[in-house]
Amino acid sequence: MKLANIPVLFGGLAILAVSVIVLLKFERPPIDGIQRGYRGTGMVELYNPRTVARLAEANQVPTSLPSFGNVGPKAGTTYKNVKVLGDVSVGEFTRLMATVTNWVSPVQGCAYCHDTNNMASDAVYTKVVSRRMFEMVRHINKDWTTHVAASAPTGVTCYTCHRGQPVPANIWFNDPGPVQAGGYTQVSAGKNHPALTAGITALPFDPFTPFLEQENDIRVIGGTALPTGNRRSIKQTDWTYALMMNFSQSLGVNCTFCHETRSFTDWAQSTPQRVTAWYGIRMVRDLNNNYLDPLKAVFPAARLGSEGDSPKVNCATCHNGVYKPLFGATMAKDFPELTAP
Repeated sequence: MKLANIPVLFGGLAILAVSVIVLLKFERPPIDGIQRGYRGTGMVELYNPRTVARLAEANQVPTSLPSFGNVGPKAGTTYKNVKVLGDVSVGEFTRLMATVTNWVSPVQGCAYCHDTNNMASDAVYTKVVSRRMFEMVRHINKDWTTHVAASAPTGVTCYTCHRGQPVPANIWFNDPGPVQAGGYTQVSAGKNHPALTAGITALPFDPFTPFLEQENDIRVIGGTALPTGNRRSIKQTDWTYALMMNFSQSLGVNCTFCHETRSFTDWAQSTPQRVTAWYGIRMVRDLNNNYLDPLKAVFPAARLGSEGDSPKVNCATCHNGVYKPLFGATMAKDFPELTAP
């Protein structure tokens, strides 16, 4: 190669590198904007219509079997060992079982949860788990309307999370993180290990355990000028930002979906969605601690995490990348037996 050609070669490589960066970092027009707050406050959500079209396709609601009404003999008096849905009529019980099979195990069929030679048996662990999940769905629809029905009676069903799969796509386990070296480097704040859960950033890689299982405060600003017991440190801010990054990914939105850019902490300037999210955080903690963590003794070892814990839920488990699960489809209204006894 002639020396004169070397600058041309490097120039071409530089242009190629810049082009790749532009393609990876920027999206081609058109981009739609939706105003979430007052003009001039930067509260605009940007949406790529091509991405929205793909999400709309992925969030189609399956057709429900027709309901004949909750009349006639009850499942609890007709079948054996019906512990949760015994108050539902035989007709509606059968309809729900057929529907749930389509929602959760369309390939495996009834045998995913039942011993088909003895449907009353609890020998298959998934039947014990699904019974608890029915109780959890009823609990969400009845006791957490502050989150799942804040603006419309949407509610949830098994399909909200499962989407035709036995195991929902977005579950999580306690993450011990990478092995740490000894000596002065052994203390880790969970940072500098880029993870999908924190948007491939250097923020702490596990924002779930401290906030969506444990009940640590989600704070970035201290209430006093001096420490005086104030735990709202830069370290805690890092953990909070990791959680916020995950919220953004889980719902397909940016910070201004809930927050005012002039004062992120001011509730008076925040959107109504921030209140809904506040309840959502507490709902997720409730579900993880009272419904999912206790199933650790039921799940086989292969279904547990590396720390021996149960699979748990976060915002993405229901939302799957959109601001409202299934774009706000009101599936629960077609299944009143999943709302409350």
